[in-house]
Amino acid sequence: MSNEDHKFDADSVEKNQLDVGVHVVADRKHNFDVASIDLVQRRLKQRHVQMIAIAGTLGTGLFLGSGKALSGAGPVGALIAYALVGSVAYSSLCSIGEMTSHAPISGTFPHFAARWVDPALGFAVGWNYFYTNVITVPVEITGAQILITYWDSNTNRAGIYTAIIIVFACATNVFGVRYFGEAEFVFSLIKLTMITGLILVGLIIDLGGSPNHHRLGFQYWKNPGVLAGAQLEPTHVGLDRFLGILNVLVQASFSFQGMELVAIAASETESPRRNIAKAVRRVFFRILVFYILGIFITGLIVPYNDPNLLQSTGTAAQSPYVIAMTNAGIKVLPSIINAGVMTSAFSAANSFLFCSSRILYGLALRGQAPKIFARCTNSGLPHIAVGFSSIFALLALMNIKSGSATVFNWFVNLSTVGGFFGWGSINLTYLFFHRGMKYQGIDRTKLHYWNRLQPWLSIWGLSWCIFFILINGFSVFWSFTAAGFLTAYINIPLFFSLYFGWKYVKKTEIWKPEEMDFVTGIPTPEETEGPYYPPVGFWEKLAAILF
Repeated sequence: MSNEDHKFDADSVEKNQLDVGVHVVADRKHNFDVASIDLVQRRLKQRHVQMIAIAGTLGTGLFLGSGKALSGAGPVGALIAYALVGSVAYSSLCSIGEMTSHAPISGTFPHFAARWVDPALGFAVGWNYFYTNVITVPVEITGAQILITYWDSNTNRAGIYTAIIIVFACATNVFGVRYFGEAEFVFSLIKLTMITGLILVGLIIDLGGSPNHHRLGFQYWKNPGVLAGAQLEPTHVGLDRFLGILNVLVQASFSFQGMELVAIAASETESPRRNIAKAVRRVFFRILVFYILGIFITGLIVPYNDPNLLQSTGTAAQSPYVIAMTNAGIKVLPSIINAGVMTSAFSAANSFLFCSSRILYGLALRGQAPKIFARCTNSGLPHIAVGFSSIFALLALMNIKSGSATVFNWFVNLSTVGGFFGWGSINLTYLFFHRGMKYQGIDRTKLHYWNRLQPWLSIWGLSWCIFFILINGFSVFWSFTAAGFLTAYINIPLFFSLYFGWKYVKKTEIWKPEEMDFVTGIPTPEETEGPYYPPVGFWEKLAAILF
Protein backbone atom coordinates (compact mmCIF):
# COMPACT_ATOMS: atom_id res chain seq x y z
CA MET A 1 0.00 0.00 0.00
CA SER A 2 1.41 3.40 -0.96
CA ASN A 3 1.96 6.27 1.42
CA GLU A 4 -1.03 8.08 -0.04
CA ASP A 5 -3.25 5.07 0.66
CA HIS A 6 -2.30 5.38 4.33
CA LYS A 7 -3.31 9.03 4.59
CA PHE A 8 -6.57 10.00 6.29
CA ASP A 9 -7.73 13.06 8.17
CA ALA A 10 -8.61 13.49 11.82
CA ASP A 11 -12.35 13.52 11.11
CA SER A 12 -12.18 10.05 9.59
CA VAL A 13 -10.29 8.84 12.65
CA GLU A 14 -12.90 10.24 15.00
CA LYS A 15 -15.71 8.70 12.93
CA ASN A 16 -13.91 5.34 12.79
CA GLN A 17 -14.10 5.40 8.98
CA LEU A 18 -10.69 3.85 8.46
CA ASP A 19 -9.27 1.61 5.79
CA VAL A 20 -8.50 -1.96 6.71
CA GLY A 21 -4.92 -2.22 7.94
CA VAL A 22 -4.77 1.41 9.07
CA HIS A 23 -7.06 1.41 12.11
CA VAL A 24 -4.84 0.45 15.05
CA VAL A 25 -6.67 -1.10 18.00
CA ALA A 26 -4.74 -1.69 21.23
CA ASP A 27 -5.18 -4.83 23.32
CA ARG A 28 -8.19 -4.73 25.67
CA LYS A 29 -5.89 -5.17 28.67
CA HIS A 30 -4.94 -1.47 28.33
CA ASN A 31 -8.55 -0.40 29.05
CA PHE A 32 -8.64 2.31 26.38
CA ASP A 33 -12.39 1.91 25.84
CA VAL A 34 -14.09 2.79 29.13
CA ALA A 35 -17.26 4.37 27.72
CA SER A 36 -19.47 1.86 29.52
CA ILE A 37 -18.11 2.76 32.98
CA ASP A 38 -17.18 6.43 32.45
CA LEU A 39 -20.32 8.05 33.83
CA VAL A 40 -19.29 11.71 34.27
CA GLN A 41 -21.56 14.14 32.44
CA ARG A 42 -20.81 17.18 30.28
CA ARG A 43 -22.25 20.01 32.37
CA LEU A 44 -19.59 22.74 32.14
CA LYS A 45 -20.73 25.43 29.73
CA GLN A 46 -18.61 27.64 27.48
CA ARG A 47 -18.51 30.55 29.94
CA HIS A 48 -17.40 28.22 32.75
CA VAL A 49 -14.56 26.78 30.68
CA GLN A 50 -13.33 30.14 29.43
CA MET A 51 -13.19 31.66 32.92
CA ILE A 52 -11.54 28.56 34.38
CA ALA A 53 -8.94 28.75 31.63
CA ILE A 54 -8.27 32.43 32.25
CA ALA A 55 -8.24 32.52 36.05
CA GLY A 56 -9.16 29.12 37.53
CA THR A 57 -5.94 28.53 39.48
CA LEU A 58 -4.79 32.11 40.02
CA GLY A 59 -4.00 32.19 43.73
CA THR A 60 -1.55 33.51 46.26
CA GLY A 61 1.34 32.47 44.01
CA LEU A 62 0.68 35.43 41.71
CA PHE A 63 -0.78 38.02 44.08
CA LEU A 64 1.72 37.56 46.93
CA GLY A 65 4.54 35.62 45.25
CA SER A 66 5.38 38.45 42.86
CA GLY A 67 6.86 40.34 45.83
CA LYS A 68 9.26 37.48 46.58
CA ALA A 69 10.24 37.36 42.91
CA LEU A 70 10.95 41.08 42.89
CA SER A 71 13.10 40.98 46.04
CA GLY A 72 14.90 37.84 44.87
CA ALA A 73 15.92 38.88 41.35
CA GLY A 74 15.07 42.56 40.87
CA PRO A 75 12.56 43.98 38.35
CA VAL A 76 14.27 42.76 35.16
CA GLY A 77 15.37 39.47 36.72
CA ALA A 78 11.79 38.74 37.81
CA LEU A 79 10.53 39.75 34.36
CA ILE A 80 12.97 37.34 32.68
CA ALA A 81 12.00 34.52 35.06
CA TYR A 82 8.25 34.99 34.59
CA ALA A 83 8.60 35.29 30.80
CA LEU A 84 10.65 32.08 30.60
CA VAL A 85 8.34 30.06 32.87
CA GLY A 86 5.36 31.55 31.03
CA SER A 87 6.73 30.29 27.71
CA VAL A 88 7.07 26.79 29.18
CA ALA A 89 3.51 26.93 30.55
CA TYR A 90 2.29 28.10 27.14
CA SER A 91 4.07 25.27 25.30
CA SER A 92 2.54 22.76 27.72
CA LEU A 93 -0.95 24.19 27.21
CA CYS A 94 -0.58 24.11 23.43
CA SER A 95 0.55 20.47 23.61
CA ILE A 96 -2.25 19.26 25.88
CA GLY A 97 -4.75 21.43 23.99
CA GLU A 98 -4.03 19.67 20.71
CA MET A 99 -4.15 16.19 22.25
CA THR A 100 -7.39 17.04 24.07
CA SER A 101 -8.86 18.40 20.85
CA HIS A 102 -8.35 14.92 19.42
CA ALA A 103 -9.41 13.00 22.55
CA PRO A 104 -11.61 14.94 25.05
CA ILE A 105 -11.89 12.01 27.46
CA SER A 106 -11.49 11.24 31.16
CA GLY A 107 -7.97 10.64 32.38
CA THR A 108 -6.51 13.48 30.31
CA PHE A 109 -2.70 13.69 29.95
CA PRO A 110 -1.79 10.77 32.29
CA HIS A 111 -3.96 8.60 30.03
CA PHE A 112 -2.42 10.20 26.94
CA ALA A 113 1.02 9.25 28.28
CA ALA A 114 -0.17 5.68 28.87
CA ARG A 115 -1.82 5.55 25.46
CA TRP A 116 0.91 7.00 23.25
CA VAL A 117 4.20 6.69 25.20
CA ASP A 118 4.16 3.88 27.76
CA PRO A 119 1.46 2.64 30.19
CA ALA A 120 4.07 2.83 32.95
CA LEU A 121 4.63 6.53 32.25
CA GLY A 122 0.89 7.15 32.52
CA PHE A 123 0.84 5.42 35.91
CA ALA A 124 3.83 7.42 37.21
CA VAL A 125 2.59 10.75 35.84
CA GLY A 126 -0.95 10.18 37.11
CA TRP A 127 -0.01 9.41 40.72
CA ASN A 128 2.69 12.08 40.79
CA TYR A 129 0.26 14.69 39.47
CA PHE A 130 -2.48 13.56 41.86
CA TYR A 131 -0.14 14.05 44.81
CA THR A 132 1.06 17.43 43.54
CA ASN A 133 -2.49 18.76 43.26
CA VAL A 134 -3.99 17.16 46.34
CA ILE A 135 -1.22 18.56 48.58
CA THR A 136 -1.68 22.02 47.04
CA VAL A 137 -5.27 22.08 48.34
CA PRO A 138 -4.27 22.47 52.03
CA VAL A 139 -1.52 24.90 50.98
CA GLU A 140 -4.09 27.27 49.45
CA ILE A 141 -6.50 26.74 52.36
CA THR A 142 -3.70 27.67 54.76
CA GLY A 143 -3.00 30.75 52.63
CA ALA A 144 -6.66 31.78 52.84
CA GLN A 145 -6.65 31.34 56.63
CA ILE A 146 -3.48 33.42 57.03
CA LEU A 147 -5.07 36.17 54.95
CA ILE A 148 -7.90 36.35 57.50
CA THR A 149 -5.32 37.36 60.15
CA TYR A 150 -5.13 40.71 58.35
CA TRP A 151 -8.41 41.50 60.15
CA ASP A 152 -8.31 39.05 63.08
CA SER A 153 -4.87 38.39 64.57
CA ASN A 154 -6.18 36.06 67.31
CA THR A 155 -4.35 32.79 66.58
CA ASN A 156 -6.73 30.83 68.82
CA ARG A 157 -9.39 31.11 66.13
CA ALA A 158 -7.12 29.86 63.32
CA GLY A 159 -8.46 26.32 63.60
CA ILE A 160 -12.07 27.52 63.30
CA TYR A 161 -11.35 29.59 60.19
CA THR A 162 -9.40 26.72 58.61
CA ALA A 163 -12.23 24.25 59.27
CA ILE A 164 -14.81 26.60 57.73
CA ILE A 165 -12.72 27.06 54.58
CA ILE A 166 -12.22 23.28 54.29
CA VAL A 167 -15.97 22.65 54.54
CA PHE A 168 -16.83 25.21 51.85
CA ALA A 169 -14.08 24.01 49.46
CA CYS A 170 -15.18 20.38 49.80
CA ALA A 171 -18.88 21.24 49.56
CA THR A 172 -18.39 23.08 46.27
CA ASN A 173 -16.94 19.90 44.75
CA VAL A 174 -19.37 17.49 46.43
CA PHE A 175 -22.42 19.26 44.97
CA GLY A 176 -21.25 18.47 41.44
CA VAL A 177 -19.47 19.92 38.45
CA ARG A 178 -22.26 22.40 37.63
CA TYR A 179 -21.93 24.08 41.05
CA PHE A 180 -18.15 23.94 40.75
CA GLY A 181 -18.38 25.69 37.38
CA GLU A 182 -20.69 28.41 38.67
CA ALA A 183 -18.50 29.02 41.73
CA GLU A 184 -15.35 29.25 39.64
CA PHE A 185 -17.08 31.56 37.18
CA VAL A 186 -17.85 34.03 39.98
CA PHE A 187 -14.42 33.65 41.65
CA SER A 188 -12.66 34.10 38.31
CA LEU A 189 -14.59 37.31 37.65
CA ILE A 190 -13.46 38.62 41.05
CA LYS A 191 -9.83 37.65 40.40
CA LEU A 192 -9.76 39.14 36.91
CA THR A 193 -11.36 42.35 38.15
CA MET A 194 -8.80 42.57 40.95
CA ILE A 195 -5.68 41.86 38.89
CA THR A 196 -6.87 44.30 36.20
CA GLY A 197 -7.55 46.91 38.87
CA LEU A 198 -4.15 46.35 40.50
CA ILE A 199 -2.34 46.79 37.20
CA LEU A 200 -4.25 50.02 36.50
CA VAL A 201 -3.66 51.35 40.04
CA GLY A 202 0.02 50.45 39.74
CA LEU A 203 0.26 52.33 36.46
CA ILE A 204 -1.49 55.36 37.97
CA ILE A 205 0.91 55.35 40.94
CA ASP A 206 3.89 55.09 38.61
CA LEU A 207 2.71 58.04 36.52
CA GLY A 208 2.13 60.26 39.55
CA GLY A 209 -1.63 59.97 39.93
CA SER A 210 -1.55 58.95 43.60
CA PRO A 211 -2.39 61.36 46.50
CA ASN A 212 1.29 62.31 46.92
CA HIS A 213 1.56 63.08 43.16
CA HIS A 214 5.07 61.63 43.03
CA ARG A 215 5.94 60.33 39.58
CA LEU A 216 8.09 57.20 39.78
CA GLY A 217 8.71 56.31 36.15
CA PHE A 218 11.71 53.96 35.96
CA GLN A 219 13.56 55.42 38.94
CA TYR A 220 13.67 52.09 40.80
CA TRP A 221 15.35 50.51 37.76
CA LYS A 222 18.20 52.97 38.29
CA ASN A 223 18.30 52.85 42.07
CA PRO A 224 18.62 50.21 43.50
CA GLY A 225 18.88 48.67 39.99
CA VAL A 226 17.36 46.10 37.64
CA LEU A 227 18.92 42.91 39.07
CA ALA A 228 19.15 41.62 42.62
CA GLY A 229 21.42 38.88 43.88
CA ALA A 230 20.61 35.63 45.65
CA GLN A 231 23.14 36.49 48.38
CA LEU A 232 24.84 33.13 47.76
CA GLU A 233 27.94 34.56 46.06
CA PRO A 234 28.20 38.13 47.40
CA THR A 235 31.83 38.45 46.23
CA HIS A 236 30.90 37.55 42.64
CA VAL A 237 28.16 40.03 41.74
CA GLY A 238 27.43 38.73 38.23
CA LEU A 239 27.16 35.12 39.37
CA ASP A 240 25.04 36.08 42.36
CA ARG A 241 22.57 37.93 40.14
CA PHE A 242 22.37 34.93 37.80
CA LEU A 243 21.65 32.69 40.78
CA GLY A 244 18.95 35.15 41.84
CA ILE A 245 17.17 34.64 38.51
CA LEU A 246 17.49 30.84 38.85
CA ASN A 247 15.97 31.03 42.31
CA VAL A 248 13.00 33.01 41.05
CA LEU A 249 12.46 30.56 38.16
CA VAL A 250 11.38 27.91 40.63
CA GLN A 251 9.28 30.37 42.64
CA ALA A 252 7.59 31.75 39.51
CA SER A 253 6.43 28.28 38.49
CA PHE A 254 4.04 28.21 41.47
CA SER A 255 2.19 31.18 39.97
CA PHE A 256 1.58 29.23 36.76
CA GLN A 257 0.75 25.89 38.37
CA GLY A 258 -2.56 24.32 37.35
CA MET A 259 -3.07 26.14 34.06
CA GLU A 260 -3.82 22.74 32.46
CA LEU A 261 -7.01 22.44 34.55
CA VAL A 262 -9.15 23.43 31.57
CA ALA A 263 -8.00 20.32 29.65
CA ILE A 264 -8.55 18.08 32.68
CA ALA A 265 -12.19 19.25 32.73
CA ALA A 266 -12.68 18.37 29.03
CA SER A 267 -14.60 15.16 29.74
CA GLU A 268 -17.21 17.21 31.64
CA THR A 269 -17.41 20.11 29.18
CA GLU A 270 -20.13 20.80 26.64
CA SER A 271 -18.74 20.83 23.07
CA PRO A 272 -15.24 20.20 24.47
CA ARG A 273 -13.32 20.31 21.22
CA ARG A 274 -14.62 23.75 20.29
CA ASN A 275 -14.51 25.22 23.80
CA ILE A 276 -11.09 23.85 24.78
CA ALA A 277 -9.65 25.10 21.49
CA LYS A 278 -11.03 28.57 22.15
CA ALA A 279 -9.67 28.56 25.72
CA VAL A 280 -6.16 27.44 24.75
CA ARG A 281 -5.90 30.11 22.04
CA ARG A 282 -6.47 32.75 24.73
CA VAL A 283 -3.80 31.43 27.09
CA PHE A 284 -1.04 33.42 25.40
CA PHE A 285 -2.85 36.71 26.09
CA ARG A 286 -3.61 35.63 29.67
CA ILE A 287 0.09 35.04 30.32
CA LEU A 288 1.10 38.26 28.57
CA VAL A 289 -1.37 40.53 30.38
CA PHE A 290 -1.83 39.08 33.85
CA TYR A 291 1.64 37.67 34.47
CA ILE A 292 4.18 39.52 32.31
CA LEU A 293 2.51 42.96 32.43
CA GLY A 294 1.69 42.43 36.11
CA ILE A 295 5.30 41.68 37.11
CA PHE A 296 6.51 44.56 34.90
CA ILE A 297 4.27 47.07 36.72
CA THR A 298 5.34 45.58 40.07
CA GLY A 299 8.97 46.34 39.25
CA LEU A 300 8.11 49.97 38.52
CA ILE A 301 6.31 50.84 41.75
CA VAL A 302 8.36 49.08 44.47
CA PRO A 303 12.18 48.90 44.84
CA TYR A 304 13.46 45.35 45.21
CA ASN A 305 15.22 46.25 48.48
CA ASP A 306 12.06 47.57 50.19
CA PRO A 307 12.15 45.98 53.69
CA ASN A 308 8.40 45.28 53.55
CA LEU A 309 8.97 42.81 50.70
CA LEU A 310 11.02 40.64 53.03
CA GLN A 311 8.24 40.36 55.64
CA SER A 312 6.54 37.01 55.11
CA THR A 313 3.19 37.91 56.66
CA GLY A 314 1.14 35.81 54.24
CA THR A 315 -1.41 38.65 54.02
CA ALA A 316 -1.93 41.46 51.56
CA ALA A 317 0.60 43.46 53.57
CA GLN A 318 3.41 41.68 51.70
CA SER A 319 1.87 42.31 48.27
CA PRO A 320 4.01 44.79 46.29
CA TYR A 321 0.83 46.59 45.22
CA VAL A 322 -0.23 47.15 48.83
CA ILE A 323 3.28 48.34 49.70
CA ALA A 324 3.15 50.79 46.80
CA MET A 325 -0.29 52.02 47.83
CA THR A 326 0.83 52.51 51.43
CA ASN A 327 3.88 54.44 50.27
CA ALA A 328 1.66 56.56 48.01
CA GLY A 329 -0.78 57.39 50.81
CA ILE A 330 -3.72 55.24 49.61
CA LYS A 331 -5.45 53.81 52.71
CA VAL A 332 -8.70 52.06 51.74
CA LEU A 333 -7.64 49.63 49.00
CA PRO A 334 -5.31 47.28 50.98
CA SER A 335 -8.21 45.75 52.92
CA ILE A 336 -10.17 45.26 49.69
CA ILE A 337 -7.14 43.61 48.09
CA ASN A 338 -6.76 41.26 51.05
CA ALA A 339 -10.37 40.14 50.61
CA GLY A 340 -9.75 39.56 46.89
CA VAL A 341 -6.59 37.57 47.51
CA MET A 342 -8.39 35.46 50.13
CA THR A 343 -11.07 34.70 47.54
CA SER A 344 -8.33 33.73 45.09
CA ALA A 345 -6.75 31.34 47.58
CA PHE A 346 -10.10 29.66 48.26
CA SER A 347 -10.84 29.43 44.54
CA ALA A 348 -7.43 27.87 43.85
CA ALA A 349 -8.00 25.28 46.60
CA ASN A 350 -11.39 24.54 45.05
CA SER A 351 -9.83 24.06 41.59
CA PHE A 352 -6.95 21.88 42.75
CA LEU A 353 -9.40 19.64 44.65
CA PHE A 354 -11.44 19.22 41.45
CA CYS A 355 -8.29 18.51 39.48
CA SER A 356 -6.90 15.88 41.88
CA SER A 357 -10.23 14.02 42.10
CA ARG A 358 -10.54 13.80 38.29
CA ILE A 359 -6.98 12.55 37.89
CA LEU A 360 -7.67 9.83 40.49
CA TYR A 361 -10.95 8.99 38.74
CA GLY A 362 -9.16 8.69 35.38
CA LEU A 363 -6.53 6.36 36.84
CA ALA A 364 -9.22 4.15 38.38
CA LEU A 365 -11.13 3.90 35.09
CA ARG A 366 -8.16 2.19 33.45
CA GLY A 367 -7.05 -0.03 36.29
CA GLN A 368 -4.16 2.12 37.54
CA ALA A 369 -5.92 2.96 40.83
CA PRO A 370 -8.43 1.00 42.95
CA LYS A 371 -11.68 0.56 41.02
CA ILE A 372 -13.74 2.00 43.86
CA PHE A 373 -12.54 5.49 42.82
CA ALA A 374 -14.27 5.06 39.44
CA ARG A 375 -17.75 4.98 41.01
CA CYS A 376 -20.12 7.81 40.09
CA THR A 377 -23.49 9.04 41.31
CA ASN A 378 -26.48 9.17 38.95
CA SER A 379 -25.68 12.84 38.33
CA GLY A 380 -22.14 11.98 37.14
CA LEU A 381 -20.15 12.91 40.24
CA PRO A 382 -17.14 10.65 41.04
CA HIS A 383 -18.05 10.88 44.72
CA ILE A 384 -15.53 8.37 46.07
CA ALA A 385 -12.62 10.12 44.30
CA VAL A 386 -13.88 13.52 45.48
CA GLY A 387 -14.31 12.28 49.05
CA PHE A 388 -10.87 10.70 49.20
CA SER A 389 -9.20 13.81 47.75
CA SER A 390 -11.09 15.99 50.24
CA ILE A 391 -9.49 14.14 53.16
CA PHE A 392 -6.15 15.72 52.28
CA ALA A 393 -7.63 19.18 52.86
CA LEU A 394 -7.51 18.35 56.57
CA LEU A 395 -3.71 18.60 56.39
CA ALA A 396 -4.23 22.36 56.56
CA LEU A 397 -4.97 21.87 60.27
CA MET A 398 -1.34 20.78 60.76
CA ASN A 399 -0.24 24.38 60.42
CA ILE A 400 -1.95 25.32 63.68
CA LYS A 401 0.82 23.68 65.71
CA SER A 402 4.40 24.68 65.00
CA GLY A 403 5.77 21.12 65.17
CA SER A 404 3.22 19.83 62.68
CA ALA A 405 3.83 22.87 60.47
CA THR A 406 7.40 21.69 59.89
CA VAL A 407 6.18 18.32 58.65
CA PHE A 408 3.55 20.04 56.52
CA ASN A 409 6.23 22.18 54.87
CA TRP A 410 8.12 19.02 54.01
CA PHE A 411 5.03 17.70 52.21
CA VAL A 412 4.79 20.97 50.29
CA ASN A 413 8.47 20.91 49.30
CA LEU A 414 8.13 17.31 48.12
CA SER A 415 5.42 18.42 45.68
CA THR A 416 7.37 21.30 44.14
CA VAL A 417 8.94 19.15 41.41
CA GLY A 418 5.61 17.49 40.67
CA GLY A 419 4.39 20.36 38.52
CA PHE A 420 7.56 20.22 36.41
CA PHE A 421 7.13 16.48 35.91
CA GLY A 422 3.53 17.16 34.85
CA TRP A 423 4.49 19.78 32.27
CA GLY A 424 7.47 17.70 31.09
CA SER A 425 5.32 14.62 30.57
CA ILE A 426 2.74 16.64 28.62
CA ASN A 427 5.42 17.86 26.20
CA LEU A 428 7.06 14.43 25.96
CA THR A 429 3.71 12.79 25.27
CA TYR A 430 2.98 15.35 22.57
CA LEU A 431 6.22 14.47 20.77
CA PHE A 432 5.10 10.83 20.64
CA PHE A 433 1.57 11.89 19.66
CA HIS A 434 2.93 14.08 16.85
CA ARG A 435 5.21 11.31 15.59
CA GLY A 436 2.41 8.73 15.65
CA MET A 437 -0.07 11.00 13.85
CA LYS A 438 2.50 11.76 11.18
CA TYR A 439 3.48 8.09 10.74
CA GLN A 440 -0.13 6.96 10.41
CA GLY A 441 -0.90 9.76 7.98
CA ILE A 442 -3.43 11.57 10.18
CA ASP A 443 -3.86 15.23 9.21
CA ARG A 444 -3.64 17.06 12.56
CA THR A 445 -4.53 20.37 10.89
CA LYS A 446 -8.11 19.07 10.69
CA LEU A 447 -8.36 19.04 14.50
CA HIS A 448 -10.31 21.82 16.22
CA TYR A 449 -7.03 23.07 17.67
CA TRP A 450 -3.50 22.71 16.35
CA ASN A 451 -0.41 24.91 16.51
CA ARG A 452 1.91 25.44 13.56
CA LEU A 453 4.88 25.89 15.94
CA GLN A 454 4.70 22.26 16.98
CA PRO A 455 6.66 20.09 17.64
CA TRP A 456 9.21 22.82 18.45
CA LEU A 457 7.06 24.22 21.25
CA SER A 458 6.97 20.85 23.01
CA ILE A 459 10.74 20.40 22.56
CA TRP A 460 11.25 23.84 24.14
CA GLY A 461 8.92 23.01 27.02
CA LEU A 462 10.40 19.57 27.71
CA SER A 463 13.99 20.87 27.68
CA TRP A 464 13.27 23.61 30.20
CA CYS A 465 11.23 21.29 32.44
CA ILE A 466 14.23 18.96 32.74
CA PHE A 467 16.37 22.00 33.59
CA PHE A 468 13.87 23.20 36.22
CA ILE A 469 13.79 19.76 37.86
CA LEU A 470 17.57 19.70 38.12
CA ILE A 471 18.00 23.22 39.54
CA ASN A 472 15.10 22.99 41.97
CA GLY A 473 16.63 23.40 45.41
CA PHE A 474 20.09 24.24 44.04
CA SER A 475 20.64 26.70 46.89
CA VAL A 476 20.96 23.77 49.31
CA PHE A 477 24.49 23.21 48.01
CA TRP A 478 25.59 26.54 49.52
CA SER A 479 24.34 25.56 52.97
CA PHE A 480 23.92 21.81 52.79
CA THR A 481 21.48 19.92 54.99
CA ALA A 482 20.25 16.38 54.44
CA ALA A 483 16.62 17.43 55.03
CA GLY A 484 16.90 20.29 52.55
CA PHE A 485 18.43 18.06 49.89
CA LEU A 486 15.87 15.29 50.31
CA THR A 487 12.85 17.58 50.18
CA ALA A 488 14.22 19.24 47.04
CA TYR A 489 15.19 16.12 45.08
CA ILE A 490 13.54 13.00 46.53
CA ASN A 491 10.62 13.38 44.15
CA ILE A 492 12.93 12.40 41.28
CA PRO A 493 13.67 8.84 42.53
CA LEU A 494 10.03 8.53 43.67
CA PHE A 495 8.79 9.30 40.15
CA PHE A 496 11.13 6.82 38.50
CA SER A 497 10.30 4.21 41.14
CA LEU A 498 6.64 4.50 40.12
CA TYR A 499 7.59 4.24 36.45
CA PHE A 500 9.94 1.28 36.64
CA GLY A 501 7.84 -0.45 39.30
CA TRP A 502 4.72 -0.49 37.10
CA LYS A 503 6.84 -1.36 34.08
CA TYR A 504 8.31 -4.38 35.88
CA VAL A 505 4.99 -5.60 37.29
CA LYS A 506 2.94 -5.13 34.11
CA LYS A 507 5.77 -5.76 31.60
CA THR A 508 4.83 -2.65 29.62
CA GLU A 509 6.65 -1.40 26.53
CA ILE A 510 7.10 1.96 24.84
CA TRP A 511 4.60 2.36 22.00
CA LYS A 512 5.96 2.38 18.45
CA PRO A 513 4.33 4.83 15.98
CA GLU A 514 2.65 2.02 14.08
CA GLU A 515 1.17 0.61 17.33
CA MET A 516 -0.46 3.80 18.63
CA ASP A 517 -4.26 3.71 18.92
CA PHE A 518 -5.88 7.01 17.94
CA VAL A 519 -9.45 5.72 17.78
CA THR A 520 -10.55 3.31 20.51
CA GLY A 521 -12.69 4.92 23.21
CA ILE A 522 -12.52 8.38 21.63
CA PRO A 523 -15.97 9.90 20.95
CA THR A 524 -16.76 11.35 17.56
CA PRO A 525 -17.38 15.09 17.06
CA GLU A 526 -21.04 14.26 16.50
CA GLU A 527 -21.16 12.78 19.98
CA THR A 528 -19.44 15.67 21.77
CA GLU A 529 -20.08 18.87 19.80
CA GLY A 530 -23.39 20.70 19.97
CA PRO A 531 -24.61 23.07 17.25
CA TYR A 532 -22.76 26.38 17.02
CA TYR A 533 -24.90 29.51 17.10
CA PRO A 534 -22.95 32.66 16.11
CA PRO A 535 -23.50 35.64 18.40
CA VAL A 536 -26.11 38.17 17.32
CA GLY A 537 -26.14 41.78 18.47
CA PHE A 538 -23.66 43.82 20.48
CA TRP A 539 -24.07 42.16 23.89
CA GLU A 540 -23.85 38.60 22.55
CA LYS A 541 -20.74 39.49 20.56
CA LEU A 542 -19.19 41.12 23.64
CA ALA A 543 -20.00 38.03 25.71
CA ALA A 544 -18.40 35.84 23.02
CA ILE A 545 -15.21 37.90 23.22
CA LEU A 546 -15.09 37.78 27.03
CA PHE A 547 -16.35 34.23 27.59
